[in-house]
Amino acid sequence: MKRYRKPIQYIVLFLVLLIGGYAVGHTLFASTAVLKTGDEPPAFKLLSLDGSVHDSAEYAGKPLIINFWGTFCPPCRDEMPALQNVYERWQDKGVQLVGINLSEDKLSVESFARQVGAHFPILLDRNRQTEKRFGLKQYPTTFFVYPNGKIEAILIGGPLTEEQIEAHIEKLVAGRS
Repeated sequence: MKRYRKPIQYIVLFLVLLIGGYAVGHTLFASTAVLKTGDEPPAFKLLSLDGSVHDSAEYAGKPLIINFWGTFCPPCRDEMPALQNVYERWQDKGVQLVGINLSEDKLSVESFARQVGAHFPILLDRNRQTEKRFGLKQYPTTFFVYPNGKIEAILIGGPLTEEQIEAHIEKLVAGRS
C-alpha cells in the first residue's frame, strides 16, 4: 500500500486543482447579461416588506427607478435618505421607485428602513435571482427606466445625491433620451 501512496496523492491533488480551476473559471466567466442604456430591464416578481407581491409589469408606462442596495453597503445606506426625499417630491407626478434589497433578512431590512424613514416599496431578492438577471457587480446600482420600458441610465456606486437623481428623473418625465 505504501508504494501507491504518492501516485494517489498526485491524483487527488490533480482532481482538486481541476475542480477548483473549473469553479473559479465558471465564477469569473459566467454569462451574466450586461445591461446598457436603451435595453429593457429584466422582469421581476418580488415580495415587499409588507408581504405584497410586486411585479415589474405593474410599473409599465411609468417612469421607474430601481435601486439595488444592502444594509451592509455604506454608500447604499448613505443614499437612502436622498432617494426618499426625491421620491416624495416626484411620486405625485407618477414617478415610481423600488428598492431591491440583496438577500438580507426581513427584520434587518425593516429596521433599517424605519431608521432612515424609507417609505417607498422595498422588495426582497431572497435568492439573488433578480440581482443575477440584472448582472450586478457593485452596490448600490440604480437603474432609471423610461415609461416605454427602456433604460435611460445605470448609475453604479454612490452614494447618489438628490441632484443626480433628479437630473435623471427630469429626463424620464420628459421622455427624452
